[in-house]
Amino acid sequence: MYGSIDVARAAIQVALTGSRQSEENLIARLGERGLRAAAVDVGGNISETIHVVIERAIIASRKCHITEENHIHDGAIAGAAKDAIMQISSRVNGLNGGGKIGICRGGEHLSVCIFMSAGLLHLNEVVIGLGHRAIAE
Repeated sequence: MYGSIDVARAAIQVALTGSRQSEENLIARLGERGLRAAAVDVGGNISETIHVVIERAIIASRKCHITEENHIHDGAIAGAAKDAIMQISSRVNGLNGGGKIGICRGGEHLSVCIFMSAGLLHLNEVVIGLGHRAIAE
């Protein structure tokens, strides 16, 4: 059984992967340990694309069987993703950015991590945000 910190740590690790191959390897290793995980790339002006980030998190979690297609699971992903966005929004407001969303679920614990770089030209901020929800199995 995994606790909220274990699941959050796994979501952060997924978001930090530097290549598609390392991402797939990590997701497979987490799966062997009983954790379900997914990752999805994000980019653009975060202030204008908050809904896109949330939608991508919902779709990725469904496709990777982290959550089911129902309002309780969709709401949990959306809420955790919005929490993560709110943690980074003051740093990236109005800037273009790119990065990755890492999603992980272990038992009732669900975490969404957003890791990205945002800025102008070569003057970038590196930010990370994390949201957590609990949903019944």
